[in-house]
Amino acid sequence: MRNALSFALILFAIGMAGSATASELDRVSLALAERIQENDGHWADAGDARQIALIADYEAAGYAPIWVSEKGITEKGRALVALFRRAPENGLMAEDYVTPALAAALDAVEPAALADLDARLSFALLNYADHVRAGRLEPSAINRDLRIAPERPELGRVLAGARMARDMQAFGLSLEPPGPRYARLKQALADYRAIAAEGGWTVVPGLETGKSLKPGMTDPMIPALARRMIEVGTLDRNSFDFSAEAPVYDGALVEAVKAFQNRLSLETDGVVGPNTLKQINITAAERVRQLEINLERRRWMPDDLGSYYVFVNLADQYLKVVRRVEKDGVSREKTLHAARTVVGKTYHKTPVFTEQMTYLVLNPNWNVPYSIATKEYLPKLWRDPGVLSRQNIRVLAGGQRIDPYSVHWASYSRSNFPFRLQQASGPRNALGRVKFMFPNKYNIYIHDTPSKSLFNRALRTFSHGCVRVEDPLKLAEVLLGPEGMERSQIDRIVQRGKRRVVKLDNPIPVHITYLTAWVNKDGSVHFRRDVYGRDAILAKAWDQIQVARN
Repeated sequence: MRNALSFALILFAIGMAGSATASELDRVSLALAERIQENDGHWADAGDARQIALIADYEAAGYAPIWVSEKGITEKGRALVALFRRAPENGLMAEDYVTPALAAALDAVEPAALADLDARLSFALLNYADHVRAGRLEPSAINRDLRIAPERPELGRVLAGARMARDMQAFGLSLEPPGPRYARLKQALADYRAIAAEGGWTVVPGLETGKSLKPGMTDPMIPALARRMIEVGTLDRNSFDFSAEAPVYDGALVEAVKAFQNRLSLETDGVVGPNTLKQINITAAERVRQLEINLERRRWMPDDLGSYYVFVNLADQYLKVVRRVEKDGVSREKTLHAARTVVGKTYHKTPVFTEQMTYLVLNPNWNVPYSIATKEYLPKLWRDPGVLSRQNIRVLAGGQRIDPYSVHWASYSRSNFPFRLQQASGPRNALGRVKFMFPNKYNIYIHDTPSKSLFNRALRTFSHGCVRVEDPLKLAEVLLGPEGMERSQIDRIVQRGKRRVVKLDNPIPVHITYLTAWVNKDGSVHFRRDVYGRDAILAKAWDQIQVARN
C-alpha cells in the first residue's frame, strides 16, 4: 500500500511542477496526499476498513479535499461538524467524532493543517456512519447471549456520497437505519430529553398505609397520580376534578392507570401496587437512557427484516407474524397474527439471534435435553424409577427402549448418564401438539405447551430457553396457509396423534429480539422491564467507553 501511494504521490507532485504556479488549494492537496500516506497506524491499524476506504477515496479523487478550501474549512465542513454535534439525537456521543484534536484544528489556515483537518473530518465521518447504521458496540462482545452480526455500511460509498452531497442534513439522515421504527424511537428520545431537561415529571408518593391503591379507595396520593397519568397521555386533563377535597380513585383515572399498565406489560387490573408504582416513578432521565439503549439495538437489527417474517420480543414476551403489503404504490407492514409467549427463565435466558424457519412438526416427540435429564429427572429416578412412565417418558439406550425398573439409577450421575429420555407425543407432551423449527446451534424453537395458565401472567419467563406460544395451532394455520394447508387439514393430523413433519416451501425468517422500548404507529411509547438484565449490561459497556475516553 505504501509503495503504491508513494508512486501516486510522485506523479501528483510532477503534475503540479508542470504548472506555472501551484495554487494554495494544490498545496492543500499535496499536503493531503502526504498526510494520508503518513497515516498508517495513526488513526487506525494498517488494513483497517476505515483506513482502506479513506485511502481509496482520496487517491481516486486526486487527493482533492472534501471539507476545506485554501481559505479554511468550508460551509460543507462546518455542516459535517454540526452533524457530529447532533449525534446525541441518535443516542450516540458527539465526543466520539468531534475529538479534542479535531476541534483544535477547525480554525486551520496553513495547507498542511488544512490537509490534516480534511482527513480527520473524513475519518470521523466513517466512524459516525458505522456507528449510526450498525451500532457503537459489538453485540456479542458485550453479551454472549446476543448472537447477531450488524450489517456494516459500505464505507467507500459513504465517502463517495459525501463528496456529492449538497445537503449535509439530508445526507446525515441517509446514513441512519431506514424505516419508521427507528425514526419513531429517535423522536421519542428527543421528547423524553425535553421532559428531563424541564425537571422531569410528577413523583407519585406511596399510600399512607403503605398498601396498594385499589378502585374505590380515597388517598392523598390520588391527585399526584392523576397528574402523572396526564403527563403520560392516558388521562384527559378535564377528566379529573383536582378541586375535590377527598378524591376517589375511580372512573377515568382507573382506566388511565390500566392503559399505563398495558404500555408497560404489567397486570392491567388498575391496582397501583409496588410494581406499578415503581414503573410510574422511573425518572425521565432513566427513560432517556432506556431509549438510547434501544436505539442501539435497532441499529444492530437488519435494515430489511423480510417481506414475511416472525418477530419474537423476549422482553415483551410476545410473538408477531408480519407481512409486507403494497397498497396504492406504498409499501407497509401488516401484522397477521400476534400471540403471547413464555420465554426462558432468568437463569435460562433465551439468546438473541435470527434463523430461517424451514419446517413444523405436528404431534412431536420431546427429546429431553441432557441438562434437563441429568439435573431434573435423574434425582427423581434415584428415588422413584416410575416417575418417567407416569409422564409418558421412555428410556432409550443404543436405540433400544429400556425398562426404567431394570436400571440401578444410583450408579449414574450427571457426568455419567448414557441414556436418552424421550417423551412420546400426546396431550401431556412438553412440546404440546406442534413445534416450529428454525434450526440453530442453541437448540431453541417455538412450541406448544400443556401449561396454558402461564400465558395469563404479566411476566412470562418460565421456560428452559425455548419459546412457548399461545394458540400454536392458529400460528400453524397462519404459517401453513400460504403453503396450501388449511386449518381443517392441520386439525385432522393433530387428532390422529401421529408425528408428522411439514416442510415449508418458502423458509420464513424468525427474529428473536430483545427490545425494552419502542414506539407504536399511533405514537404511544412502550417500555418493558429489563427481565434479563441486558439493559444494564449494555449501559455498563456504554459507560466504559466514556471512562476510557476521559
